[in-house]
Amino acid sequence: MMHTKIKKGLIISGVSILSFILLLALFFSFIYIGIFGPLPSQEELKDIHKEEASLVLSSDGKLLGKFFAENRTNISFKEIPPHLLQALIATEDKRFYEHEGYDVRSYFRVFFKSILLGDKSSGGGSTITQQLVKNLYGRNYHSFLSMPINKVKEAIIAARMEEVYSKEEILLLYLNSVPFGEEVFGIEAAAIRYFDKHAFELNIQESAVLVGVLKANTFYNPRLNPNNATGRRNQVIQLMAKEEFISTEESDSIQQMALDLSYANYQIASPAAYFVRQVKKRVTSILEDIKSPNGQAYNLEKDGLVIHTSLNSKIQEFASQASQKQLSKMQLLLDKELNRRNYRRNWEKSLLQDYSKTELTDRKNREVFDWDGIKVEEMSLADSLWHYHKMLNSAVLITEPSTARVLSWLGGNNYRYLPYDMIFAQRQIASTIKPFIYAAGIESGLSSCDYLENEVKEYEAYKGWKPENYNHQQTKDSSVAMWYALIKSMNLPTVDLYFKTGHDAVADLLRRLNIHVPKNETPALALGALDASLYEMTLAYGTLANGGNIHKDLSMIDSITDANGYLIYKNPISKPSTAIDEQVCAQISSILQKAINEGTGRQIRYRFGIRSDLAGKTGTAQNYSNAWFMSFTPNLVIGTWVGARSPEVHFKGGLGSGSALALPISGDILQNIEKNKILKNEYLNSFSTDTTLLSILDCPAYKEKGVDGFFHRLFNGKGEDKNIKVDSGRTISKKDKRQAKKDTRRKKKEDKEKTKVGKFFDRLFKGKKGDK
Repeated sequence: MMHTKIKKGLIISGVSILSFILLLALFFSFIYIGIFGPLPSQEELKDIHKEEASLVLSSDGKLLGKFFAENRTNISFKEIPPHLLQALIATEDKRFYEHEGYDVRSYFRVFFKSILLGDKSSGGGSTITQQLVKNLYGRNYHSFLSMPINKVKEAIIAARMEEVYSKEEILLLYLNSVPFGEEVFGIEAAAIRYFDKHAFELNIQESAVLVGVLKANTFYNPRLNPNNATGRRNQVIQLMAKEEFISTEESDSIQQMALDLSYANYQIASPAAYFVRQVKKRVTSILEDIKSPNGQAYNLEKDGLVIHTSLNSKIQEFASQASQKQLSKMQLLLDKELNRRNYRRNWEKSLLQDYSKTELTDRKNREVFDWDGIKVEEMSLADSLWHYHKMLNSAVLITEPSTARVLSWLGGNNYRYLPYDMIFAQRQIASTIKPFIYAAGIESGLSSCDYLENEVKEYEAYKGWKPENYNHQQTKDSSVAMWYALIKSMNLPTVDLYFKTGHDAVADLLRRLNIHVPKNETPALALGALDASLYEMTLAYGTLANGGNIHKDLSMIDSITDANGYLIYKNPISKPSTAIDEQVCAQISSILQKAINEGTGRQIRYRFGIRSDLAGKTGTAQNYSNAWFMSFTPNLVIGTWVGARSPEVHFKGGLGSGSALALPISGDILQNIEKNKILKNEYLNSFSTDTTLLSILDCPAYKEKGVDGFFHRLFNGKGEDKNIKVDSGRTISKKDKRQAKKDTRRKKKEDKEKTKVGKFFDRLFKGKKGDK
């Protein structure tokens, strides 16, 4: 009887086992034939194409940013360092080269150790190939059967994949697609994110850190959880030693190392985020007219394009550092001044129109940008709004005038927190317009040595408009040479020039420079009562640097290549058109060089020690609401603007002037370029010396009015009124007086063969300018 029971039990067990096997076979068959979703065939596996981020590179090959649906940059197998492969295999799949996509021994280990014994440290059962399948195809939900169905599907696909790809190709596919957290996919993107280097540059400890992240992207994130990441790195190093990829001594040494990160999130802190944004707009437009070899349109966020731009990363770095240095210092001074004026109290009253008092006073932790970095502070909404309202902003645009290529583009303080690009902001351009007023005057037949009135007048036809010089001074008994009026940025002579030239002539020249001008006569235009952007002004000054030739637009993109390195777009050579006569430009450029050496821009010489040839013009808007400095060489244009987001926030005095706020940024940039031998030779070239131009500017700064003044100059050689004040806000300095006397002595020396009476008759009968 006992024998019968045993026999019956064996039969039942056998039937149960057989039934279980049949059920498993049936379950496997259902998955295999696609009952729980289709499986990719070998042919489909051969066509795996992983989407890839497009890269934006500077002209010197530095990464500026990415465009992506998934942040991935694919690399080749030869770009993967051997120790990275060793770390991966030792940690994730030590029998990778032995199995055919799935590892039965791993399944038994998971079943007995992980499930029965509860040992979570024993690892998972998925091979690298199966993990790759999961990364590529994801997992579907099938209720309580989800895990077994997905595991079987992955094993089947993994086996097919091993028949299609070599082991090296599988490792490459895996490393190019595996997620590392923070929306980063693939080893190249991860290496750049956490160590700011390419994958082939990773050392052993860095490779171990990144492989360690794969177990749990957030928990082992080296930035968020450095202690966890260090512990996991050491586990990876120990496993590498266990598999004899490295020695025990090397393992011990690496485990003692600090976690040395160089975090570089170009989506948060791009070195040129404002520029990258503009590049994306332009590339999107370019790609509308370009098709891939298969006839399809390119996808900027998935096709791994490489955009080669004109931006110079070194000059961009100089611009960013100079802006931060200047604004962080000047912001402290502005804060003190606003506090003394009790400005915030009045400003907060205006907020009650849009917010309730409760909303404004609600305090919580808020993340804000400051010049010391990104910081989290407990503050009210009113505090946060005030923080940005009072903040000084800068915009810097640097171009190569002959090609209109953008070398540096700084659209603001921080793109993430202040995304509006101030390069396009329409702001009052102040005295930066004056070179073009003088250019229009010269075009109309005047010369740099013609004299202009420097006397206050009331213009009744223009609602009693009564302009004054910067310092409210005038010279009733003498007039001012055009060249001198421009280098000192004097207002009264400039208005006189405007009326002598005529509105139509001035407006015509400005429109040739693509600067919008009102149709009606507006004499305040002569003093810069006109809004324009830094973009427009940089193009206009580029025309002066380029001999009167203007480009329609600035150029940012040199070329675009596809993921395989094939050229799909090359920027056509831009042909400029003539906007201003070359000789007129040469005169204005010569005067603006004197403005740097002797006039309102000379601070750039004595404060920053700039020795290279340079032309430039400061600009200070009404109430000091906008500060400008435009400067150029034959090969470089630097446009700088500084101001708050609202023109209502500004300094009350000279600290808000162009020479105090904007010029130092350009001076710092030029100083660094001058120190860099390569950049100096390329961009800080000398202006051509023209003896004719020197003679055109060879005349006294002042001319006294009337016959008495004529004879006074004739017999005494005087060219200045000692009581004159100029619009730099001070009386003529002793240095200016010495220079005027030096000019007079030089003139006497050149004409030493002539007597004073002889010079009089020369002017009288030869028609030279003077009192006939």
